[in-house]
Amino acid sequence: MAAVLLTFSALLLSPATLADQWTFTSGEQPVALIELYTSEGCSSCPPAEAWLGTLKNDPQLWKKRVPVAFHVDYWDYLGWKDSLASPAYSARQARYVRSGNVSQAYTPGFVVNGREWRRWFRDRALPAPVKQHAGQLRVRLEGDRLRADYAPGKTSREALHLNLAILATGVRIRINAGENRGLLADQDFVVLGHSLTRSSTGHWETRLPSIKNIAHSRLALTAWVSRIHDQTPLQATGGWISHPVK
Repeated sequence: MAAVLLTFSALLLSPATLADQWTFTSGEQPVALIELYTSEGCSSCPPAEAWLGTLKNDPQLWKKRVPVAFHVDYWDYLGWKDSLASPAYSARQARYVRSGNVSQAYTPGFVVNGREWRRWFRDRALPAPVKQHAGQLRVRLEGDRLRADYAPGKTSREALHLNLAILATGVRIRINAGENRGLLADQDFVVLGHSLTRSSTGHWETRLPSIKNIAHSRLALTAWVSRIHDQTPLQATGGWISHPVK
């Protein structure tokens, strides 16, 4: 299945909705970024994807927890090319491995707050929230133009990356080959597009990343900040940017 890259505005925003505005603001306490590295060609991934999907009903969604599912491409040789995968997402997981934050590249693989989280395979209890001042991240979206401000609560500034990801829920794909042949896969919080933008001031003005044209029921925007040479998130926020498709 081929995936077509489109600009976000071309895919989602009609003239009637270009005036829509969304603003998302984190609190001062850190918001947990929950990353799932997954693949449609991985027979053990559907349960992990189903668990991530349950977070749609979590009252802490966007307030304390931001889930994202990065599809990797290194299992494509098993007989099914993952239409949601990107080499960039595989490279992101590999950087975690090189940094020592993750033991090895595998799927399903969870990373919570920049660290490998293996308890999903046991009791699935998420790490307790860290009580510390993480600073406030505020994101304002108008059409496909975005402004972000991060106030870390420190007098000194350092160069940071703003990560933006467009997520889709209600993605349904029938897998016709490989280990999951015959499966109708329901997936949520799927990363359709991800971008990095650098700033030394804590302020960003940018556009949303291009995204894959995949049928979905709802879209969300997530944003998090990290240091230039360290993917560990410092603060995160996000929220829905479309209404559910009925």
